[in-house]
Amino acid sequence: MASLTRVSMSLSSLPNQTLVSGTRFASPSTVSLSMNGRIFPSITMQPRAPRLQVACAAKPETVEKVCAIVKKQLALPEDSTVTGESKFTTLGADSLDTVEIVMGLEEEFGISVEEESAQSIATVQDAADMIDKLLESKA
Repeated sequence: MASLTRVSMSLSSLPNQTLVSGTRFASPSTVSLSMNGRIFPSITMQPRAPRLQVACAAKPETVEKVCAIVKKQLALPEDSTVTGESKFTTLGADSLDTVEIVMGLEEEFGISVEEESAQSIATVQDAADMIDKLLESKA
């Protein structure tokens, strides 16, 4: 069994840059290391396959209801455009406005939103996704 103690190294993706004596990056994906005259095999990093990501888009009718509630809570003109991508801050909402929006959503959909979940809502789509998820878990 081998062990290695008191070795420190930082990595960078800059090609052909020497970081520590004997350490060289041949390319952003290859690292060579030598210590005390010993040369270690190069390490080549392989590209990773994209990770599986699951995105659950809220139902269009949920997004529409959330848009209407946001417009009402922020007293936005009827002709103002609010979409799923609309950020509350861009629409002029502060933290108190966001709390009031969440309370309006709770009342409209008959749900209860945890404080941690409420703090992660930044867009209309975030709110709609959370609502659909909560409604599905109630069913």
